[in-house]
Amino acid sequence: MRSIELFSGTGGLAKGLETAGFEHEAFVEYNKHACSSLRENFNPELIFEGDISNYSFSKFKEIDLVAGGPPCQPFSLGGKHKAFNDTRDMFPHAIRAIEELKPKAFLFENVKGLLRPSFSNYFEYIIARLSLPDEALHGDADWRTHLQKLRKINPLKYTGMKYNVSYKLINAADYGVPQLRERVIIVGIRSDLDIDWSFPKPTHSGDRLIWEQMITGDYWKKHKINDPNKYISDFMRKKELALKRFGLIPPEGLPWQTVRSALMNVPDPKSRHFIDDHLYKAGAKSYPGHTGSDYESPAKTIKAGGHGVPGGENMLKLSNGSVRYLTVYEAKILQTFPQAFKINGPWGEAMRQIGNAVPVQLAKIFGEHLYNLLLQNQSYSVDYAKSHERMFA
Repeated sequence: MRSIELFSGTGGLAKGLETAGFEHEAFVEYNKHACSSLRENFNPELIFEGDISNYSFSKFKEIDLVAGGPPCQPFSLGGKHKAFNDTRDMFPHAIRAIEELKPKAFLFENVKGLLRPSFSNYFEYIIARLSLPDEALHGDADWRTHLQKLRKINPLKYTGMKYNVSYKLINAADYGVPQLRERVIIVGIRSDLDIDWSFPKPTHSGDRLIWEQMITGDYWKKHKINDPNKYISDFMRKKELALKRFGLIPPEGLPWQTVRSALMNVPDPKSRHFIDDHLYKAGAKSYPGHTGSDYESPAKTIKAGGHGVPGGENMLKLSNGSVRYLTVYEAKILQTFPQAFKINGPWGEAMRQIGNAVPVQLAKIFGEHLYNLLLQNQSYSVDYAKSHERMFA
């Protein structure tokens, strides 16, 4: 199945979808460093480096999926209310791609902030436009006025192109990513395909991690740790609380993956090794609110920043209480990139690309779910056509 990647970044979503079975026809990305990384990991001839407003989709036919992470800059309620027409907002171009390509489906990822109450009307507008991409905003019309018009459309009587759109706030840790990363996933499927989308069920849980750390001890046995109290303060008290909470009934699913689990085979960056992007970086400091990620839980959300991220998300908190910066190699693993995936640029730029990316494993899970639904529909369509031919032969 053929896909087009918009706002590709360094290619986390693209790699996951590729692993799920989609074949990329094009990548559209503005940032030169991200494009450099894309060329290292995908077909360089497919990459368009530049402003998406200058990109034409006319050469593509029969695209199955449009995917990406459209930047959605905050807009001022006290300003001109031109959020959808704001040059910093890329959703208009995502919708243009859907309108022109008419893909079977689309999959977009965005930050949790898109669901803030102050953005509720604008988010409703985004969903409405994604649902009815033919209903374009014309002239100098205001997006709020356009929203009122869209609200009046009866979807049962509407004859233009429609997409059944679903969205959900998910935590990547619930799907086996060793990182507490909340993101909004938006999925749309063309209504004429008559496909019912449902979000993949979570496979991992924090409760199961607590169970294996505090009750069975399986977590510590796996990591060959004889004295958990060295790593979790007041261990026995927390074990008693866990027993009261769960009794003897284990929570379903698999445990959240922790930093320790993800990095268990990674050598110390100060040691002798031959990993190009696993270089120790000095200068990390801990202070209130800036403490780094704990080894015994999923990592904090890796963010698109270097030294100045607010909560020390790009640092590790070691068992002796000290902190150090993540290496690029470690950050890639916490974002579930393949170890051989190349990310170009100095540490700060590489961390920015990694922080902006969709975890590869998360993209793979959602991509496989969508791929299988589309494949079933495709098989059904072929079988139906053959039976129709036999009927009237």
